[in-house]
Amino acid sequence: MTLPAVGNDGGSGFPAVSVGNKRNKYQRMDSDAEDHHRSRSRKYVMACAFFASLNNVLLGYDVGVMSGAVLFIQQDLNITEVQTEVLIGSLSIISLFGSLAGGRTSDSIGRKWTMALAALVFQTGAAIMAVAPSFEVLMIGRTFAGIGIGLGVMIAPVYIAEISPTVARGFLTSFPEIFINLGILLGYVSNYAFSGLSVHISWRIMLAVGILPSVFIGFALCVIPESPRWLVLKGQVDRAREVLMKTNERDDEVEERLAEIQLAAAKTEGGEERPVWRELLSPSPAVRKMLIVGFGIQCFQQITGIDATVYYSPEILKEAGIQDETKLLAATVAVGITKTLFILFATFMIDSVGRKPLLYVSTIGMTLCLFSLSFTLTFLGQGTLGIALALLFVCGNVAFFSIGMGPVCWVLTSEIFPLRLRAQASALGAVGNRVCSGIVAMSFLSVSRAITVGGTFFVFSLVSALSVIFVYMLVPETSGKSLEQIELMFQGGIERKGGEVELGDAERLVRKDQEF
Repeated sequence: MTLPAVGNDGGSGFPAVSVGNKRNKYQRMDSDAEDHHRSRSRKYVMACAFFASLNNVLLGYDVGVMSGAVLFIQQDLNITEVQTEVLIGSLSIISLFGSLAGGRTSDSIGRKWTMALAALVFQTGAAIMAVAPSFEVLMIGRTFAGIGIGLGVMIAPVYIAEISPTVARGFLTSFPEIFINLGILLGYVSNYAFSGLSVHISWRIMLAVGILPSVFIGFALCVIPESPRWLVLKGQVDRAREVLMKTNERDDEVEERLAEIQLAAAKTEGGEERPVWRELLSPSPAVRKMLIVGFGIQCFQQITGIDATVYYSPEILKEAGIQDETKLLAATVAVGITKTLFILFATFMIDSVGRKPLLYVSTIGMTLCLFSLSFTLTFLGQGTLGIALALLFVCGNVAFFSIGMGPVCWVLTSEIFPLRLRAQASALGAVGNRVCSGIVAMSFLSVSRAITVGGTFFVFSLVSALSVIFVYMLVPETSGKSLEQIELMFQGGIERKGGEVELGDAERLVRKDQEF
C-alpha cells in the first residue's frame, strides 16, 4: 500500500508521514491491520468494563441474598420486625457515606484503586456478618459492607464512561447494572440452594458466598488500566494516550478524544474555576441542569419501589397467598431471572434506540405494573388467580425497570457531568439513590402494616407516574455524543433542529482549534 507524502504545511491537519526508515507512531495501517486493531480494542474495552463491574455483583448479591437470609436470621438471632427493617435498609443509608467518599477518593488515588479499596472493605464486612453471634455484630459487618458497596457502585459507571469510545458508551456503561441483576439472581439462587440447611448455618453460608466476587477483583487490577481522563488531570498525557490507543479503534479518534480531554482538563486547572464543592453547592445554570437531571433520575430510580419489590418479594408473594418458604424462595428465583434477562435486552438497545425512548417504555410500564399489583393484592389475593397475577406483575415491574430505569440511570449520571465535576457529582447522585433506597427499604414493612401492601404499591405507582413527567420534561438524549459534547449541550453549545441534535458554534470552534 503506497502512502502519499503529506507535508506539515499541506493543509490537511495531519502530521507529516515518513515513508523511509523512520515510521511515524500514528502511521495509517493497511486494512487487515486496522481490522485486527479494531477487534482487539473492542475486546479490551469489554474486558475493562467487565472487570470494573464486578463490585456491582456485591450490591446485587446482598440485595438478593438478604431477602431470603433474613427469614433465617429472624429465627436464629430472634430479631424484631424493626430490627429487620434496620438490617435491610441500613445498607443503603450506610453506603451513601462510601459514595460520598468515593468522589474525592477517586480523584486522589484514581478510579482503578478506588475499585480495589471498595472490594477490600466489602470483604471485611461480609466476613464479619458471616460469623456474627448477635444483631449488634451483624450491624458492624453491615457497616463495612455498606461503605464498600457505596464506593463500588459510585465509581464503576464513572470509570467505564471515561474509558469507553463514544459509539459504545451506553452499552458498556450499562454493564454495572447487568452485574447488579446477576448478583441479585445469584443471591436468590443461594437462598434456595442453602435453605435446606439448619437455621444457624444456612444464612451464614448465604452471606459468606458474597466474598467470592470481590476476590476476582484482585485479578482485575492486573488487567484494567487507569482512566485516561484521570491520567490527563494528573498530567500523565502519554499514559493517557496509550490507554486511548487500546480503547479506540482509529488513531485519529485517539488524538481527537485526547484533545477534547486536555481542553476539559485545562478548564479544571484554570485559575477562574471554583472548587468542586463550591460549584456543586452554588452551581452555574448549566451545572444546575445537570444536577437536577442526575440527582433526580437517581432518586426516581429508587422511590418507585424497586428495592421494596426485590428485598421484600417473599413478603409480597406471601401476601398474595404463597405460604411455604421453599416455594417463596423458588418464586423469587423467577423474579431474578426476569430481571437479568431484560437488562441484557436493554444493554443491546441503549445505544441504537437511545436513552430517552427506553426511559419512556420503562417508566410507563412500571406505572402500569405497580398499579396492577396494588389492585391484585387488594382485591384478588389469597387465591390461585391472585398468586399468578401477583407474580406476573412483580416480574413485569422488574422487567420494565431493567429495560430503562435500571441501566439508563447510571449511564446518564456518568456521562452528563463535565470532567472537573464528574466523580464528585456522580457521587452526589449515588448518595441520593442510596438515601431513597434506604428510606424505602427501612419503611416498607411499617408502611405496609399501616396502609396494606396493596396500598403501598399504589403509592409507588403514583410516584412512577411522576417519573414519566420528569423524563419528558427534563431528561435529554445523550446517545451518540462524546462526554465533552454532552457538556456543551447543557451549556447551549449544541442546537436542536427538527428533533436532531447538531453541533453548535462552540463545538465547531473546538473542532477547528483541534485541527489547527
